[in-house]
Amino acid sequence: MKKLSTFLSSRKNWIIPYIIFSVVFVIIPLLLIVAYAFTDDNGTLTLGNFAKFFAHPEAINTFVYSIGIALITTFFCILLGYPAAWILSNSKLDRSRTMVVLFILPMWVNILVRTLATVALFDFFSVPLGEGALIFGMVYNFIPFMIYPIYNTLQKMDHSYIEAAQDLGANPVQVFFKAVLPLSMPGVMSGIMMVFMPTISTFAIAELLTMNNIKLFGTTIQENINNSMWNYAAALSLIMLLLIAATSLLSTDDKDNSNEGGGLW
Repeated sequence: MKKLSTFLSSRKNWIIPYIIFSVVFVIIPLLLIVAYAFTDDNGTLTLGNFAKFFAHPEAINTFVYSIGIALITTFFCILLGYPAAWILSNSKLDRSRTMVVLFILPMWVNILVRTLATVALFDFFSVPLGEGALIFGMVYNFIPFMIYPIYNTLQKMDHSYIEAAQDLGANPVQVFFKAVLPLSMPGVMSGIMMVFMPTISTFAIAELLTMNNIKLFGTTIQENINNSMWNYAAALSLIMLLLIAATSLLSTDDKDNSNEGGGLW
């Protein structure tokens, strides 16, 4: 009992459960994906899975189309989410936090339930399902992930920069583009990552909102897994992970460069 008390009294030991969790549910699955991606059904090392991807125009077209859908979704989430976050952060009402909770509330509901509700809504208004419904569903499901990080950044922003810009004679438009927007870019970048990444890999939203007529890259991976083509599915998953990792690195470099330059002018 004394040893257990001593073990728990050290703060360093509290990280052990998180390490175990990361190893079991993050590191090992990633290693398995890499192992399956570079092997065939017999366990022999090969690059055939990647060659198969580049040899099939349909898979490449699906991959490019998924990136396009992700970019469109991210664009509309920024277009709609930034003004909402800005209004909420500048609201002087005591109920502003309640409004934020209402915006974030859909995140507490399972994404499949929200998507099925969207399908029922379109069916009620006799709106045909297709690409437009897909983009609407993507934006609806992921816009809270754009609003909250931007709102959080705007809330914590040093308003002395805005006051300084106003004292120097800047009009409201100049204040926004010269002070508010650059200072809020960390929140925008966080929102982009939280929207762009899951949009590429999702498949349930596309299946439900297009009656499985439009395939995204996540759908292709799921189909190969269901057909027991584990090696090819792992190669596709690794390609998607590399794209996400490259996007993360680019966003980190942009953030570092903006911090070096002050991010204002």
